[in-house]
Amino acid sequence: MQIAARKVVSLHYTLRGEEGDLIDQATPEEPFFYIHGVGNIIPGLEKALDGKSAGDKLSVSIPPEDAYGLHDKEQVQIAPRSAFYGVTDIKPGMQFQAETESGHYQLVTVQAVDGDQVILDSNHPLAGQTLNFDVEVVSIRDASAEELDHGHVHGPEGHHH
Repeated sequence: MQIAARKVVSLHYTLRGEEGDLIDQATPEEPFFYIHGVGNIIPGLEKALDGKSAGDKLSVSIPPEDAYGLHDKEQVQIAPRSAFYGVTDIKPGMQFQAETESGHYQLVTVQAVDGDQVILDSNHPLAGQTLNFDVEVVSIRDASAEELDHGHVHGPEGHHH
């Protein structure tokens, strides 16, 4: 069986940044599962895996445009320290959930604190980075109707929300 849309794929992988730093990995003890073709993984990796079979190994470098996008300066904003109710020690690298004008929530990362101003970045933390994957395809199977309906893989015992 080959990787194609609507297939559940199990992977072992190592993800490294541009400088070779380890960002993430899925090991034989904890493989990564996803449904191919439904946007569960970054587009560049999904495209590289298309048509692969169990046992295939590949190394692929994904540019920002096919990963988490370029870093968008417009997504860096300044908020007053008073907006962080109950948080007294705000430091760079801290992450918060912020409500957007449309009522949705998004993750923001503190870039800097300057007096009463907090500089926040709502770009994905990996935006602007080339991502380097070493991947092994472990298994491929058809997704169940329930998995396709929910948009994600269910464990051996079924639904886990």
